[in-house]
Amino acid sequence: MQWNDFMALRSNKNCEALPKPGPHGGARTAPAAGERTDNRKRILLVDDHAVVRFGIAQLINRQSDLVVCGEAEDGSHAMAAIEATLPDLVIADITLKDSSGLELMRNLKAQYPRLPVLVVSVHDEAIYAEIAFRAGALGYLMKQEALEKTLVAIRRVLQGDVYVSDALAAKMLQQRIRGQVDVQESSVEALSDRELEVFQMIGQWKRTKEIASELHLSVKTVEYYREQIKRKLNLKDASELTQCATAWAAREVPV
Repeated sequence: MQWNDFMALRSNKNCEALPKPGPHGGARTAPAAGERTDNRKRILLVDDHAVVRFGIAQLINRQSDLVVCGEAEDGSHAMAAIEATLPDLVIADITLKDSSGLELMRNLKAQYPRLPVLVVSVHDEAIYAEIAFRAGALGYLMKQEALEKTLVAIRRVLQGDVYVSDALAAKMLQQRIRGQVDVQESSVEALSDRELEVFQMIGQWKRTKEIASELHLSVKTVEYYREQIKRKLNLKDASELTQCATAWAAREVPV
């Protein structure tokens, strides 16, 4: 992993209004209406679990310099919320309702290149942080971390700096010094971003058609990714692929 790849500074956009709750658990946004009334940094929360959004919102809204300006549970609602509120920062999970957080990050990188994204996820940072950074994130925080670290990560990313845990930062620096990858690292890291998404979904016992639908790909494309995964992980057949992916997905679930 190249540390310098993550160090480009990005300036922030501003929100114009506070949100109003949306129906059916969708995005909560508010129409733009005049000038900003304060200097607090506006943050959009994108997570498929309402209780997680609630907890993070409670933490953020207690701060004098931060406020939650909207919430969404999937990628489409998130894009609508961003257009309506123009947040200073997006906090997003890797896994969203009926969509992929990585896909959302790629879309944000293309449409809002100056908008910073902080990933807050249960997924192992040793694998997913680099993927998230390549997709457009500027920070990665695991949900198991202490709440106070969430505020540290938010403020660091708002400043245009990269945020990773101390453990991951040390690992990245060590790799850079040695110029090589730790031999004990999982072979799963050989997978591309999209292959890893497909691999994870296979581990969740999703069928090829379901994966294609969620990732907005054709069935043939998903089948191609399945073959690539088998080749890279040296798996003989579909049965071995399913077993390997299931074991990986089980490891990803926090205890």
